[in-house]
Amino acid sequence: MSSPKRALIVIDAQNEYIDGGFRIEYPDVKISLPNIAQAMEVAKELNIPIIAVRHMCPPDFPIFAKGSRNAELHPDVKSRHYDHLIDKELPSCFTNTDLESLLKAHDVDTLTVVGYMTHNCNASTIYEARHRGYNVETLSDASGSLPYKNKAGSASAEEIHRVYTTVFHTFFASVVTTQEWIDGVRQNKTFPLSNYLESNMAALNG
Repeated sequence: MSSPKRALIVIDAQNEYIDGGFRIEYPDVKISLPNIAQAMEVAKELNIPIIAVRHMCPPDFPIFAKGSRNAELHPDVKSRHYDHLIDKELPSCFTNTDLESLLKAHDVDTLTVVGYMTHNCNASTIYEARHRGYNVETLSDASGSLPYKNKAGSASAEEIHRVYTTVFHTFFASVVTTQEWIDGVRQNKTFPLSNYLESNMAALNG
């Protein structure tokens, strides 16, 4: 089996999520942000292409307003090396961007996804990447969620993050920690992935 040809996709590691009005709660950004930075350092060391992504809303929008400080990459990310910067307006990093062409230019077959939010832009990108034929990895402690409550119900940030990462690992993305990823990529390893049936049987059998 040939070694994975990875790209690290750093999704929306922007000030809005860290100290702005739309703060990630779980895992704590004091954990996830340093792990994103560490993954970027290792990717640079191993010549893995790094693609940073920003979510942009209209200038008068209450969050991620284009041109505002909160829409900028957090300094811990902005100060580090990345090969490309993409701005998007919809959750998936593929939609109306040149991500696919960049991946092809680097001959990438495996996406490593970090950043925010686990359940929104990360999920949309992970699902679309799998549909487009890419292998996907995501780092559970280098991503994160925030809580929701609406007419349909409510869920804590921890619940949302846990449920989405569990679902990812059934088919869409191998879910690993940052340290597991670092250890694996240094050895050009791939990471195991569960499946729908196996995951369901494990739940039924306790």
